[in-house]
Amino acid sequence: MALPGSLRRQPANRGLVSHCTHLSYSLLHASRKTFSNVKVSISNQWTPSCLNSTAPELWPYELWNSSHLFPNAEEATLFLGTLDTIFLFSYAVGLFVSGIVGDRLNLRWVLSFGMCSSALVVFFFGTLTEWLHFYNKWFYCCLWVVNGLLQSTGWPCVVAVMGNWFGKAGRGFVFGLWSACASVGNILGAFLASCVLKYGYEYAFLVTASVQFAGGVIVFFGLLTSPKEVGLPELGADEDGGVEEDANRPLMGDDDADDDDRNYSIQAADTDNQPKAIGFFQACCLPGVVLYSLSYACLKLVNYSFFFWLPFYLSNNFGWKEAEADQLSIWYDVGGIIGGTIQGLISDVLQKRAPVLAVSLLFAVGSLFGYSRSPNSKPINAVIMTITGFFIGGPSNMISSAISADLGRQDVVKGSSEALATVTGIVDGTGSIGAAVGQYLVSLIQENLGWMWVFYFFILMTSSTILFISPLIVREIRLLLHERRLRMLAE
Repeated sequence: MALPGSLRRQPANRGLVSHCTHLSYSLLHASRKTFSNVKVSISNQWTPSCLNSTAPELWPYELWNSSHLFPNAEEATLFLGTLDTIFLFSYAVGLFVSGIVGDRLNLRWVLSFGMCSSALVVFFFGTLTEWLHFYNKWFYCCLWVVNGLLQSTGWPCVVAVMGNWFGKAGRGFVFGLWSACASVGNILGAFLASCVLKYGYEYAFLVTASVQFAGGVIVFFGLLTSPKEVGLPELGADEDGGVEEDANRPLMGDDDADDDDRNYSIQAADTDNQPKAIGFFQACCLPGVVLYSLSYACLKLVNYSFFFWLPFYLSNNFGWKEAEADQLSIWYDVGGIIGGTIQGLISDVLQKRAPVLAVSLLFAVGSLFGYSRSPNSKPINAVIMTITGFFIGGPSNMISSAISADLGRQDVVKGSSEALATVTGIVDGTGSIGAAVGQYLVSLIQENLGWMWVFYFFILMTSSTILFISPLIVREIRLLLHERRLRMLAE
C-alpha cells in the first residue's frame, strides 16, 4: 500500500523549510548580537585615550583622538543604550508593518530583501565608518533606525512560513525547537565576534554582515513559503478532513494514488476561495492577542536586556576580558534553547500553554535573584546563567513562535495563513516596544543605582508578565481540571 505522492514529499519539504527559516533568522540575530558583543571596544573607540586605560599614548593628541564622540565612558555607555532603544523602537514599528506586508506579498521576497538590505546597513554602521574614520552620532542613529525597520521583516515572515507547513499537533515541541534559531544566532554572533575582535571591532561587523547577505541570497532561491508552491494541499484543508491531522482517514481510497499528484499544482489553486488577509484591528481583537502581546512586552524587555547587555555586564562588573565575556554569555542562549524545547513539549502533552509559562516564570523570578548574587567565578556564573536562560528564554521563545502561530490560526479566522504574519507582527512588535523602553531604562538604572537594581527591575517585569496572562492561566487550569474530571467519570 503506497502513500500518496503529496504525503511522501511533505516531510522532506518541511525539513527544507525548517532549515531555511532557521538559517535566515539565526543570521539576523547573529548580526544583532555582534553589536552587543563589541560594546566595550566601541566605547573605548568613542572616548579619549586618556580615559581609556587599554589605549596606548599616541601623539599628536588631537590627531589620534579625533574619533572620540564623548568626554567619558559613562556618556558613551548611555549612547549605546540609546542606540539599542532606537533599534528596538524602529524594529517594533517595522514589525507591525512587516506582518501586514508579509500577508499580502510573497514572504520569500520580503524576507530575502530584509536580510540583504540589513546586511548592507550593518556593514556601513560598523565597518565602513571605521575604515573611513567617520564618526557621527546622528549618522549612527539614522543607520540603526533603518536597520531596525529592515530586520523587522524577519520574524513575522519565518513564523508565517512555519505555520503554513506545520499544523497544531506537536506545534509546541516543533516551534520550541525551531525557535532556538534566535539563540543559535546569538551563539554564532558571539563566536564570530570573539574570533575576529582582536583585529578590530569593524571586522566583527564585516564577517556577520557578509554571512547574512549570503544567507539572504540562499533564502531568495531556496525558500518554499507554503505547500501550494510545490503542488501540495494547504494546512487549511485539515479542518475539513485534510491529510495531515485527520488520523482516521484511510490512506487509500477509490482514487489512484498517482492522481493525487496530478490534482495538486500551483495553477490549480482556486483563487476565488483564497482567504482574505485580515486587518490590523481585526487581528488585535482575536482572543488572547492583546494579553499575550502585553505580557511579551514585559518578558522581551528582560530577555533582550540579557541579549544586549550581558557581555557588557560580565566585563564591567567582574572585570573579565571582552572576548571571554562574549563566550561565557553563550550559556544563557543554551538555556533558552533547552527551555523552549522542553516547555514546548510539555505544553503539547497538556494541550495548554499558559500554565507551563506561569510555572517557568515563577522559577525565573528565583533564578534572577540568584544570578544577581553570582560570585566572581566563571563556572558558577555559567551554571546560574544557563538556568536563568532556561526559565526566561524558554517562555520567550514559546510566546513569540508557537503561541503566536496558535493565535494566528484560531477557528475565528478558519486557520487562515493570511492572519499569521499580522498576528505575529503584533505580538512581537508590542514585545519590542517594551524591550526598547527597557534598554534605555537599563542603562539609566545601572548608571544611577547600580546593577543590583537592574536585576530588581527584571524581577518586577517578569512578575508583570505572569500578571498579564493570569486570566488565561486561570481559564486553562479550569479546562485542565474539567477534562480530568471527565476522564475520571469515563473510567
